[in-house]
Amino acid sequence: MRRPLVSLIVPAYNEAETIERNLGELHKYTLEHQEYAWEIIVVNDGSTDETGSIARGFAGGRPTVRVLEHRVNFKLGQALRYAFGVAKGDYVVTFDSDLSYSVDHIGLMLAKLDSTDAKVVVASPYAEGGTTTNVPFVRRVMSRAANWFLSLAAKGDLTTLTGMVRAYDGVFLRSLNLKAMDAEINPEIIYKAQLLRALILEVPAHLDWTFHHTGGTRRQGPFRVSRGVLSNALLAFVFRPFMFFVLPGLILVGLTLIGLLTIGIRIGQEGSVAAAFSAYPMAFLATLLGAILGAQLVGMGVMAMQSKRYFEELFHLGTSVYREQRKLTGTTREGEIDQRLA
Repeated sequence: MRRPLVSLIVPAYNEAETIERNLGELHKYTLEHQEYAWEIIVVNDGSTDETGSIARGFAGGRPTVRVLEHRVNFKLGQALRYAFGVAKGDYVVTFDSDLSYSVDHIGLMLAKLDSTDAKVVVASPYAEGGTTTNVPFVRRVMSRAANWFLSLAAKGDLTTLTGMVRAYDGVFLRSLNLKAMDAEINPEIIYKAQLLRALILEVPAHLDWTFHHTGGTRRQGPFRVSRGVLSNALLAFVFRPFMFFVLPGLILVGLTLIGLLTIGIRIGQEGSVAAAFSAYPMAFLATLLGAILGAQLVGMGVMAMQSKRYFEELFHLGTSVYREQRKLTGTTREGEIDQRLA
């Protein structure tokens, strides 16, 4: 039987101190697990140090390793999309180049894909059985808060939507039309997979920031926590506009009705509208502003939900057309592998 091909994608930016050692660890893992065929795709995302030349030197003489180059740093989303476009694997695994997740997680994720109908498997340190080591307190709190917020918006039971260490069904991944340029590509994939009713599962993971595999050196990537939190907060609006527009608007409308009732009571007590306004001007103004803001939020929410529904319909249609085109050109899973081995 033909072994499933796994495309192992490793984005790298200014990793000269550790890239050779870590690629060696990953390559060793692939050699020890011959139940799969492997290709390792390193994306040098515009590094300003020797990352690119070191990676190319490592790939020399190793036919299963290839290096893709960006002349400038395009950020994580573009690096992953570049690799997704050339990956040929039945399965696609994305992995941090600093090995803050040990290489054993690769097998855990692939086993979950093999044994289920999942299209996406996420390594989650926040899932039951997962853990973190030496992650700074502020970073850990912000990461957990961002993932909780996104999970609430996504109406799912995932504990990690922002993590990059994942395994995908290759054909399914290549059918997604991804747009994100930076780290928000990770929740974007989850969102679009949910639109297609794909099964998304997690495996418990160990996020280890002691960096045993890098000699204690932490990766020097361009990602900033504050920027990631902001982009994830904005993505939450895409996942569930009702929660952020319609619900607050309805709450304000409810408070406005209470305010109107209170104003009616005040008018009865004072004997006229003018007298009640003179005695309680802030109550009138607060009720008026609440009514205006509540109506605007409800209106924006309805429009956002309508836009979301149109997007979902177009996304389903576009995905179906794309899949049919791939079938017609002979680039389904079997066709891709047959062409590669021919």
